[in-house]
Formats: sequence, C-alpha cells, structure tokens
Amino acid sequence: MLKISFPTWYHTPVAQVFTVGLICFCTVGMYIAVNQLGAGGTQDIALSDISNSVLYGVFCIAGFFGGSINNLLGPRLTLFIGTLGYILYIGSLWCFQAQGTHWFLIVAGGILGATAALLWSAQGCIMMSYPDEKDKGRAIGMFWSVFQAGSLIGSIIAFAINVKNGGLDAVKTTTYLAMMIVMAFGSCLCLFILPPSEIRRSGGTRVELHSTIAFREEVAGFLSVFRNRHMLLLLPLSFASNFFYTYQSAIAFALLDSSTRALNGILTSVASICGVQILGLILDIKWLGRRQRGFLGLGVTVTCAAVVWSLGIAYQVGFTRATIIDPKINYKDTARLAKPAALLFFYYINDSFVQSLMYWTMGSLTNDPFTLARYAGFYKAIQSGGAAIAFGIDAVGAPYVNELAANFALLMLALPLCGVVILSIKEHSDVLSDVVEEYVEETKAPSEGEVIDGS
Repeated sequence: MLKISFPTWYHTPVAQVFTVGLICFCTVGMYIAVNQLGAGGTQDIALSDISNSVLYGVFCIAGFFGGSINNLLGPRLTLFIGTLGYILYIGSLWCFQAQGTHWFLIVAGGILGATAALLWSAQGCIMMSYPDEKDKGRAIGMFWSVFQAGSLIGSIIAFAINVKNGGLDAVKTTTYLAMMIVMAFGSCLCLFILPPSEIRRSGGTRVELHSTIAFREEVAGFLSVFRNRHMLLLLPLSFASNFFYTYQSAIAFALLDSSTRALNGILTSVASICGVQILGLILDIKWLGRRQRGFLGLGVTVTCAAVVWSLGIAYQVGFTRATIIDPKINYKDTARLAKPAALLFFYYINDSFVQSLMYWTMGSLTNDPFTLARYAGFYKAIQSGGAAIAFGIDAVGAPYVNELAANFALLMLALPLCGVVILSIKEHSDVLSDVVEEYVEETKAPSEGEVIDGS
C-alpha cells in the first residue's frame, strides 16, 4: 500500500481539523448551497421534501452505527465512503432537471443518508477528540467556518450563474456540474486524513489510548451509548438541532426567487461563520473554568433563541402557506427583502450557536476518540430523525406558524437539559479515567476489593 509521508506540522490537531473542514467544504458545503436555492433547485418542493425525508430517515438509522464503523475502518476510509453519496445526490438532482426522473432522486437521497452518517461520525470524532481541551471551542469554530465557506462559495457560484435570469426558478445545469467537480476533489482530500495514533497534541501527548479496538469491545461500547445518561439528556437538543432547517428552507422558497435564494445562501453562510466564531471564543475563554464557559455559552444560545424566534413569530403571522407571493421577492427589491433577509440571517446565527454548543458539550465529556465517534454518530442519528420528521411535516403542508412554534418549543425544552449535562462536566477529562468511569457506570459496581484493569 502506498504510504504518504507528511511533515511534522501536519500531524497536529489544527492541520487535521482544517483538512476535515476542507473535505466538508467541498462536499456538504456544495450540498447545502444547492438546498439553499429552495427545493434543491428542482422547483418541486413536495418531491424535495420526500427525498429529504428518505435521506434523513436512512441517516437516522445509519447514524447509530456510524461511530462504530469509523472505529473499525478508521477515519480516512470512513470519510472517503461518506463523501461519495453527496456526489451521487447532486447528480440525481441534475438528472431530474434534465429527464424528470423522480425515483433516482429518492433512491439517491437514501444512499446519501447512509454515507453521510459515516462522514459525520468520522468528522465528529476528529473535531472533538484531536484538539487540546483548551482549544475545542475554537476547533469547532474553525471546522464550521471552513465547512460553511463551502456553502458560501457554492452560493456565490449559484448566484453568479443565475443572476442574469433573476426570475428563473430552476437551477441551471452548469451549477450542478460545477458543484459535482468540487465534490469529487473533496473525496480525494480524504487521502490526507491521518489516524488518531499519528496525531500529537501540544506537549507531544497522543490523542488516543489504544491504536485499535476489538470488534467485541466496539459492540459493548456501541450499546453503552444508549444507556449513557449524558447522551440521553442531550437527545432533545440533538433532535431539535436540524429540525429548524426545514422550516427556514420552506419560507425561503415561498418568499424568494432563485437568484435571491442564492444571495440568501451567501448571507446565511456568513451568519453561520460569525456564529461559530463568536461562541467558539466564548467556550474557550481562558480565565473562566470549563463549566463556567459552558454555562456562559448556554446563556448566549438561549437568549439568542428566545429573541430571534420571537421575532420570527411576529413576521410569520403576516403570511401563510396559502398566501400567493407574486412576484416572489427579488434581491433588487430591497424594501421587501430587508425583513426576511435579516430574519434568516439571525436564524442561522442561532443555528450555529446550537450546533457549536452541542459539539462542545459532547467533546467536554471525554477525550477518547472511540467514545466520541459513537457520540457523534448517536447525535447525528437523532438529529437526522428530527430532520426526517420535519420534512415529513412540511411535505403534508402543515401551517408555517405551527412549524415555527414547534421549533421554538423544542429549543426551549432542549437547551435547559443541555445545562444539566454541562453541570456534570469536569475541569479536565483524562482518556484512561473516562474509559474506566464509563465502564463502571454502564455495568454493575465491582465487589469490594475487586480491581478494575484499565490497561
């Protein structure tokens, strides 16, 4: 097998998190850019909802196993397989645009659900376990910024291609082709991902306790996640963390024309980048204790959610799903665009707060890459289940105000439960003690005098 030699600096957490960000920049970022055009650029929001429901339904099931597959295959191969579904899905959108093949789009959505579970489990493992504890907030911010830059550039490409035909609601063939080429490049970047055993943090410490894991041990670890009280408390926030995107995409499609949706994609990508940078800095404030930083980040997120979604209700009462927006808002009509554009911008600020807080909280529970891979898979599974249900609700034409109220209520329920988990975070997490404590927690306590071997 060909072995690539890398310089010492490339074996650092920063280099690896940045590389994973580039991979997601090229794949997930392009996928998001297309979806921000509304209905994936298909003009058929019902079909898009069905395809996305299948996608996230499969993602929900596959996500539970994604972390274990990553632990057995390693992050490099897991990421590579994970990227392939995104290329196929964009190809199916292109095929639908040219040939009207509904079935291919739905099947591609299901395949993407399975491969995306692998990509996000490997990504979560690297982003949460490779960095030093003091740098995890900024590592999340760096990854999310690089990843969202893919959506930003993809939206700029789409906007540039479609701007001359501002009234055209269908995405042009050249948009799909350009994004597929970028995605293929992202797949090639997976070759540059290093396993945890080759990563050294500051001070020369290794990332992982063991270089490999036995199948039977992985099965036991997989089952333990479903009994872990911290992950169960985080389940509502996991569910809520992608639930809101369906509503936001639906109103963007209802209100904005194709070119303006592309412009909105640019603005919301900038919002996401700003949001993760802000919260990442808060979560890594050096003069505060770890738990204090967590509660400060939680307070900022709750406050932002309460304000933004309240303003969303005030705006939403002005129109319903039955309201005919004719003509749809064009980016040149600044008077009509100002309110929805500002609202969507701050929705995405809040969305990035939620994602960052969730990852930081999980990453603060342990430093063990095997455990964090399972946590990431569990998180993405529940998250995708919420997204699948959200797309299903939107597909049957639920009133927009009902969707908005459900999102608001979910966040207000889930965020305090995240606070309960933050309350149990220790100032430092040691991999060996984490592994032993998890073992003791998930099994019966040993009898007096019995020794637990953590080697």
